[in-house]
Amino acid sequence: MKKRRTISDAARRLLAGHHHDPFDVLGCHRRGRTWHIKALLPGAAAVEVVTGDARLPMERTPETDLFSISIDCKAEPAYRLRCHGGDGNWREFEDPYRFGTLIGDLDLHLFAEGRHQHLYRILGAHCCRHEGVTGVRFATWAPNATRVSVVGDFNGWHGLAHPMRVRGGSGVWELFIPGLAAGSNYKFEVRDQQGALHLKADPYGNAFELRPATASVVQAPSEFTWSDADWLQRRAHWDWQRAPVSVYELQLASWRRAATGEVLNYREIAPALADYVTDMGFTHVELLPITEFPLDESWGYQPTGYFAPTSRFGAPDDFRYFVDYLHSRNIGVILDWVPAHFPRDAHGLARFDGTALYEHADPRRGEHADWGTLIFNYGRNEVRNFLLASASFWLEEFHLDGLRVDAVASMLYLDYSREEGEWAPNEHGGNENLEAIAFLRELNTLTHGAHPGTLTIAEESTAWPQVTRPTWVGGLGFSMKWNMGWMHDSLNYMAMEPIYRHYHHDKLTFGLMYAFSENFMLPFSHDEVVHGKRSLLGRMPGDDWQRFANLRLLYTYMFTYPGTKLLFMGCELADPLEWRHAEQLNWALAEQPAHAGVQHLVRDLNQLYRRHGPLHGQNFTAQGFEWIDCNDATQSVLAYLRRDGERFLVVVLNFTPVVRADYRVGVPEQGVYREVFNSDSHFYGGSNVSNGTHIAGEASSWMGRPASLVLTLPPLAGIVLQWEPAGE
Repeated sequence: MKKRRTISDAARRLLAGHHHDPFDVLGCHRRGRTWHIKALLPGAAAVEVVTGDARLPMERTPETDLFSISIDCKAEPAYRLRCHGGDGNWREFEDPYRFGTLIGDLDLHLFAEGRHQHLYRILGAHCCRHEGVTGVRFATWAPNATRVSVVGDFNGWHGLAHPMRVRGGSGVWELFIPGLAAGSNYKFEVRDQQGALHLKADPYGNAFELRPATASVVQAPSEFTWSDADWLQRRAHWDWQRAPVSVYELQLASWRRAATGEVLNYREIAPALADYVTDMGFTHVELLPITEFPLDESWGYQPTGYFAPTSRFGAPDDFRYFVDYLHSRNIGVILDWVPAHFPRDAHGLARFDGTALYEHADPRRGEHADWGTLIFNYGRNEVRNFLLASASFWLEEFHLDGLRVDAVASMLYLDYSREEGEWAPNEHGGNENLEAIAFLRELNTLTHGAHPGTLTIAEESTAWPQVTRPTWVGGLGFSMKWNMGWMHDSLNYMAMEPIYRHYHHDKLTFGLMYAFSENFMLPFSHDEVVHGKRSLLGRMPGDDWQRFANLRLLYTYMFTYPGTKLLFMGCELADPLEWRHAEQLNWALAEQPAHAGVQHLVRDLNQLYRRHGPLHGQNFTAQGFEWIDCNDATQSVLAYLRRDGERFLVVVLNFTPVVRADYRVGVPEQGVYREVFNSDSHFYGGSNVSNGTHIAGEASSWMGRPASLVLTLPPLAGIVLQWEPAGE
């Protein structure tokens, strides 16, 4: 009678699907002069070992898919496996379990400390050549899992086909699958400590299936050849604090679409967008999040792929083309990046190994009730490294020029949008999220150090101090911060009927009390034209003429006020409706005179802002701004200077529909003043009230100034005057 083969305890655990190191059982192992080869091949009818010219049949362990053979020889045999799948076909392949480890000890050490800047090159799925064989190496972090397997269309999504091994106490699981090629769909099957299985997309995946499918896709190494070396060189030495920065914020899916209504590819969008942005005079574009996300309605603010541009618009190299093309047209590219929270989707980061891994375990710190999302655990080194590596990935692999960091306020405060008893204080009893603060400082130190000239821009809506001050003086280290206070005050003021504005004049003047406490960007973003807030034009009071005049005045105020600029797509067209993310902009508006007038105005304001040093050279310092008169609430008029050294511009804004003749303003110098901009010009759809080409400064002192001008102020409009020294 043939002796029944016994199964070791390790083999039982492997077959049961909870062995942490399948290499302990599978592959080739030596005992004395005998080499024992084992293979676990679910669904196999027969398996052979191919060594030299010999094909040696392997024996099946009864009632299992475990096959084994013993070979007597001195040296470890070189072999391949040959499998009969029951479909009449044999396939020959390398045994994944004959290969050595993939990740170096230094990489694991840096990851454990949260300091691996290029972690995305280690974890995830990467086509490579390992020990002389081509294939794909997989690695993921799941420290509390009892088993992790690579499953995909190449193994029938069977969890026992390719179990991974864990690397000591690092929590990192790895496996090299020889012969596998780019384009394969895959996920990680994770078994938790209660025995439940979780099918997870790759947190470090570089490509994903098009929604609603959720599998990760093995991505081939990039074949793209960059041509932006000159741009990057200039950027590294760019004095952005004294440069004009005007950002056009857009969502790729709804900026412009094909005639069929389908979204365009990154390569198709690039030339059209570059032409438009160049014509309109913007210096940068800012993309609403394109990190892969499952739900269109989230606009990308609930991402699942922190290392992959969304497949909605093409492949990663298509996005590289997009960035490279815009750089060739001298346009910077900023990405809206979301490190504050992530969605609960079953295939994503949530409870990745059956435990609160990426998120904070305490729901008082780990959940956003308002958004239904989860909050990253910034105190965990590996989680912090995940986010830092994501930032590095976008700046390095895609040459992006900056990151706009979303929802910073929600990161800074433990009691953000929480009632009493719904939040837990920090170790000092305060409401500051000390771990998130440390993360943000590390983020800015890393990005500015490794990628000089890139920008980090905080969407931060509170009075948190020193958001844009260096980390070494206690700041958070951001380049710029959105000036949400200015934005809210300005929009609230402009929404009032002009007859009531003189009661609220301080909404226009209060912002200068703090205008230089941070490096501010002035945003009219997508958030202001959604969720029933109405479009910017829709907020303006009065009849049609007054609504358009008010909007032109608002933009004039924005572009002459201290700070860099950001305008959401469609606002330059004076769209009367809120933003519709499921359709393209209403480009037909540009054919209508009133809307075309606003578009022309924005174009000219960008040129004015870029051409005149006083409007940008001292954007972040008090030396760049002086009030001429901030107290004329009765007539709702503001007058101020913008300076850059000896050069200056005079700005006068009339927030009422009344033409004000003989309006005297004080100025620093006599001489000739030229009207270089007037938002009431007929070219923009205004009434064309003007002061002529040149205005003579009078010797009469006024408002504490040695000279003065007598002006006619157009209704609901702003004018900009340039002093021309004698002899020029």
